[in-house]
Amino acid sequence: MYPDFVKATVARVVELAGGPDRLRPHAKTHKSREVTKLQLAAGVTKHKCATIAEAEMLASCGVPDVLLAYPAVGPTATRLAALAKAYPKTEFSALVDSAEGAAVLSHAAKTVGVLLGFLVDVDVGQHRTGIAPEHVRELYDALSDLPGLFPNGLHAYDGHNKSESRAERDAMAAETVKAISAIRNQLTAAVPRLVVGGTPGFPSYAAMRDVPGLECSPGTYVLHDVGYGSLYPDLTGVTPAAVVLTRVVSKPAGNRVTFDIGTKAVASDPPAGKRLQILDCPDLVPVGHNEEHYICETNDRDKYRYENVFYAIPTHVCPTVALHRELLTVEGGRITGSWEVVARDRKLTI
Repeated sequence: MYPDFVKATVARVVELAGGPDRLRPHAKTHKSREVTKLQLAAGVTKHKCATIAEAEMLASCGVPDVLLAYPAVGPTATRLAALAKAYPKTEFSALVDSAEGAAVLSHAAKTVGVLLGFLVDVDVGQHRTGIAPEHVRELYDALSDLPGLFPNGLHAYDGHNKSESRAERDAMAAETVKAISAIRNQLTAAVPRLVVGGTPGFPSYAAMRDVPGLECSPGTYVLHDVGYGSLYPDLTGVTPAAVVLTRVVSKPAGNRVTFDIGTKAVASDPPAGKRLQILDCPDLVPVGHNEEHYICETNDRDKYRYENVFYAIPTHVCPTVALHRELLTVEGGRITGSWEVVARDRKLTI
């Protein structure tokens, strides 16, 4: 982990967004207090998360506005209400996409005597969570009278907007904002914010400076990775800040070399063969990847000595970070400390 790269990237993304008030970054990527505090120091006071552990980590750092971008039902609703009670200086909100789910959240808030914001999650095409746009008006206005809740905006995550073409991403982002702005204009209850997009669509939404209350919510950018780095060169000034250290542990028959960077060390959700990039080793051709081993072929086996250290950038950094308890910080070519990945564990202190 290179803190100087993180700081420079945060500053660049604030600049691209047009100011820190237009950002609501996702904590799922870093899950750490230190990165949260770097963003707070840059003026980024609104944050987004996916788990109660991440919400508590953010609140413990003094983040004044936390959005749980996940439907809070069952114990999650109870825990979110408990967090609001324990951290009264932080405003907590959650996504809702049904009257049934909102009733659970309302009951949890009313039971402990807190107010929770709600953002109606609008399904703009990914079909993972959310409610169809034509049903948002009825739901949003109806929920505004539920005890323990207050209307806090609309949320639209376009995870399907992943085209390598900036023009295509711009067009899809424009359609998303057009749709949710039309909904906003129909609503009786206040709609203070529109929380939109992730990292791929961030440059598109960041350019929409004339939309009131628009908040961009990229997450991956803060550490960056091979996946987004190779697909979206228009995200300029963003540098990968996290690498995984690896060594050669075997040279089996033929032209193979095996590294100690298995799927327990790097995210396995990208397709096999595309999960990482070992730096300065363009000759490597991955042929196998399992729990403990990363097997490659090369025409230059002598280059890969057992005593050498190699560095790999993951293709998907968010779940890679969650596999590790700490991030070692490197400054001036030396290890200077460590940052705990505190929100990888689901334990609560309250």
